[in-house]
Amino acid sequence: MYGLSEKQFHLFFQRADNQKGITGTNLLVILERRLDNVVYRMGFVNSRTQGRHFVRHNHFLVNGKKVNIPSYLVKIGDAVEVREKSRKIQALEDSLDAVVRRGIPQWLDLEKENLKGIVKGFPSREDLTIPIQEQLIVELYSK
Repeated sequence: MYGLSEKQFHLFFQRADNQKGITGTNLLVILERRLDNVVYRMGFVNSRTQGRHFVRHNHFLVNGKKVNIPSYLVKIGDAVEVREKSRKIQALEDSLDAVVRRGIPQWLDLEKENLKGIVKGFPSREDLTIPIQEQLIVELYSK
């Protein structure tokens, strides 16, 4: 679903396991914080795969700096925006028109006219409507 290799996923699981709290919820929160997912959730792109592609091709800035690493984890208060040179890309404009149907999560804030979004907080398990049974993932990787 997030387009990760087994090795990447295992590293994210280990990071989630080392944090305080419920490992499964921690894992989902970490996966949601990835830059390629955040640009998808903000509505700049139509899929996580397209988000990964656009991030890799330097179309986004985080706090005014170029970031081309899809696995970059955003923090609270980070501003994610489309680069000035990339604002005329038709795929980005089409995606922003379609975001009305999909909606934007509560933990993100979008300034559609400025092509900028701000991370207001981290998602809680209730915010994530993805049909995942994270407990099964935890049981598999805990072996």
